[in-house]
Amino acid sequence: MKLSLRTKLDQLSARLQELDALLASEDATRDLERYRALSRERAEIDPVVTRYGDFARAEADLATAVELAHDPQMREFADEERKAAEGRLEALTHELQAMLLPRDPSDERNVFLEVRAGTGGDESALFAADLFRMYARYAERQGWRVEMVSESASDLGGYREAIARIVGHGAYAKLKFESGGHRVQRVPETEAQGRIHTSACTVAVLPEADPVADVTINPADLRIDTFRSSGAGGQHVNKTDSAVRITHLPTGIVVECQDDRSQHRNRAQAMSVLASRLADKERREREQKEAAHRKSLIGSGDRSERIRTYNFPQGRVTDHRINLTLYRIESIMQGDLDEIIGALAQEFQAEQLADLATQA
Repeated sequence: MKLSLRTKLDQLSARLQELDALLASEDATRDLERYRALSRERAEIDPVVTRYGDFARAEADLATAVELAHDPQMREFADEERKAAEGRLEALTHELQAMLLPRDPSDERNVFLEVRAGTGGDESALFAADLFRMYARYAERQGWRVEMVSESASDLGGYREAIARIVGHGAYAKLKFESGGHRVQRVPETEAQGRIHTSACTVAVLPEADPVADVTINPADLRIDTFRSSGAGGQHVNKTDSAVRITHLPTGIVVECQDDRSQHRNRAQAMSVLASRLADKERREREQKEAAHRKSLIGSGDRSERIRTYNFPQGRVTDHRINLTLYRIESIMQGDLDEIIGALAQEFQAEQLADLATQA
C-alpha cells in the first residue's frame, strides 16, 4: 500500500475516534444541526475505517506466516497462509482505494431530465418519446418520482422536447452518464417501403441545483413572461395565464413551465430548471478550463457526441464509450438499464483508480 494512502487512512481512523468522542459528549445534541453533520460524517468514515481494520489484520496474518516459515515443519502451512494473506491484502487495497475516490457532491441529488428531438424529423420526435418513456420506467423501477415540467408534442405523438424532474436518492449518480447524443436505426411507422432510417435525439441530465448555494441569479437579468397553457386543462386553458417563460438575458437560456395550474408553482419550477442549467453551464466551462482533453470519455457530458445507438432491426443497443453491445433492445426500452448504467459506472471508477495509481 502506498504511503499516501496509508497516511490518509490513519487520518480517517483518528478522525473517527474524535467524532465518537464529540458525539458521546453531554452537550452533543445542544446544536442539532452540528450533531447531524457530525453523524453524517461518521457514517461516511466508519465503513472505510472498518475495512482498514481488516487490512491491518491481514497484514498481521502475513507477518505471522512469514515468521512461521522459519520453522521447517511449518513451512508448507506457512506458505499457504502467506498466499492467502497476500490475496486478502491485494483485494482490500483495491477496495480501500475505491472507497477513497473523490465523490461527486451532486451524486445524491434529484435531476432534471431533458430529451430533445434532433435530426430525423417526425421519426426523431417519436424516438424522443420512446427515450423519455425508457427513463421514466427506469425511474419507476428505482422507486423514484417523475414530475413533468414541460413538453412540446409533435404532430404524430412524439416529443420535440420533454423535460421532467426526477426525484429520488442517488438519481444523478445513476443517470449522469446518459447526457449526449442517442442515435436510432429502425423502420419508421411512416416508411411505406420498409427502409431503415437513422435519426437522433439529445439527452441532458442536470443535477437539481441548490438555488442558494450553487448559483446566484440576478433578478435584473431575467425576463419573465406569462401565457396560456397549450396543454390539457379544458376551460382553464382559456381563462388563466398560468404558464411561465423565463429568459436569462446574459446567456439567452429560456425555460418554460406550464404543467401546473398555479402560475406561482410554474414559476418556482422554471426557476429551479434555470438554476440547474446555469450551474451545469458553469460546471462544464470549469471542466474545459481545467483540462483540454478529458481522460474519461464517460464523464465529459458533451451533448454533441454520439454516445449510444439503438438498432431495432438487429435488436441491439451499443454504448460507444465503453464498446458495450447488448442484444435485448426490448427490455432496455422498457427501462431495464441496470447493466448499461453499472458498466458505465465501473468504467468511470476504473479511470479514477488509474489516475490515483499515477499519483505519488
